[in-house]
Amino acid sequence: MPTIEESLREAALRLKRVSERPRLEAEILMAHLLGKSRIWLHTHADEALEDPEAYEALVGRREKSEPIEYITGRVSFYDTELEVGEGVLIARPETELLVDMAAEVIRHHGIRRMCEIGVGSGAVSIVLARKFPHLRITATDISDKALAYARRNVAAHGLSDRIETVKADLMEGIDEAFDLVVSNPPYICEAFLLPHSVRYEPKDALIGGEKGDELLCRIIDTCRTRRIPHLVCEMGYDQRASIAAYCRLRGLPEPKFYKDLAGLDRGFYLQLKSEK
Repeated sequence: MPTIEESLREAALRLKRVSERPRLEAEILMAHLLGKSRIWLHTHADEALEDPEAYEALVGRREKSEPIEYITGRVSFYDTELEVGEGVLIARPETELLVDMAAEVIRHHGIRRMCEIGVGSGAVSIVLARKFPHLRITATDISDKALAYARRNVAAHGLSDRIETVKADLMEGIDEAFDLVVSNPPYICEAFLLPHSVRYEPKDALIGGEKGDELLCRIIDTCRTRRIPHLVCEMGYDQRASIAAYCRLRGLPEPKFYKDLAGLDRGFYLQLKSEK
């Protein structure tokens, strides 16, 4: 029977093809299997692994490029642990920048009512609700699977009284007035070849249309029609020109674009209505 350390070494070698952090991912899978911390693995490295077949199965799934978040059923976003799985988009580090921009707008303008379009696992709404105890959020999605994950995560963080999850296409059927809309919508174009790992995730949460920015334009129009003063969206790195042109076409101000850590355009803030 192999030891924990021997199993980790073998797994790390196997995961080199699909992972930039093979040893780390080997440890994450082992810790998940045993229900222990990674530190515990290091202090018990010479102990026998009692169920090597179960570990082999987890490593085999990751070898096929299945996201490690789906295998463990967990993702860490900002300072928040969330349940994820098949049928819901995995919250990514660059979306933390969307939270930062939204938080800046909430703070500066005293936002109290917010709508998130495309709630997914609930990551963005949950983090913002935790940051701002006065904030009340309505979060929409068209996916029943995503909404199920969002509701469980909202409940797990004790926020069911402040975050309402609603099945809706954008904001259809919701009559309430909002001060701010936040969204990380699908914005990849149909022709883009998705990496193998991303192909496990729901396509309708990734592909925005033929050009990719169609849903972003719909969201802008929705906010304009409903006279919602503030909008913060994530977008593709190559969509700055098209979004700026669309805002000009609609007679709207120039958006404030923000960049990710690689220096690429990643989102925008649009103030649609001047405050009195």
